[in-house]
Amino acid sequence: MNKQVNCIIIDDEPMAREILTTYIDKIPNLNLLKSCSSAMDGIHAINDHAIDLVFLDINMPEISGLTFAKSIQKNIKIVFTTAYREYAVEGFDLQAIDYLLKPIAFDRFLRAVNKLLETSNLVKEVKPKLYSNLNQTNDFIFLRSDRKMIKMDFSDILYVESLSDYVKVHTASKTIVTRETISNIENKLPNHYFIRVHRSFIVSIKQIVSYTNEYIEINKKAVPISRTYKEEVLQKLGSI
Repeated sequence: MNKQVNCIIIDDEPMAREILTTYIDKIPNLNLLKSCSSAMDGIHAINDHAIDLVFLDINMPEISGLTFAKSIQKNIKIVFTTAYREYAVEGFDLQAIDYLLKPIAFDRFLRAVNKLLETSNLVKEVKPKLYSNLNQTNDFIFLRSDRKMIKMDFSDILYVESLSDYVKVHTASKTIVTRETISNIENKLPNHYFIRVHRSFIVSIKQIVSYTNEYIEINKKAVPISRTYKEEVLQKLGSI
């Protein structure tokens, strides 16, 4: 029989805590006991409750997540959450279950939880059917821009444009710039709503006004179709 996994969130960013809370609520085995805004709040939570798992931000004021992780009981599992890649090695040196890079997509979060359930003794038996309802895609993502997490509804996105390590996400009313690769963004977008048409462009299928063999028109913008993606794009658009 599966056991409830008591968990807490420790993160100084309100939006990050809100996202994780939403994700945790979708998973039957996870029981969120407290959402903490600092490491000190987390220490109090661990002293007051029997905690199995901590979703732990690394870059926090006063006490960092890495320092916090070194101070708690070894039987408490940790999933690090951070916007900074450079902490990954040290995070895994502390034997963390996983290391999630913000902004965290739900499917990536789910993989981390499944890794915990499959490799620890917190849950005696993992039943995939239990999670079948979790594979439904949200109708939005959160993107980090200008030091905050911005909610982007899929229905508002026109197209995504790559600028090397940065990406522009275009809507009819605004453009959001986020420090991510276009491949990372592609993995977070549902492929029944969006299609990669070029190494530098992803478009919303719903927003397409017209298309030819060479380009797609969206909101008076001609987005090129590259040779690499042409066959797949034309086949998919032709079957809709």
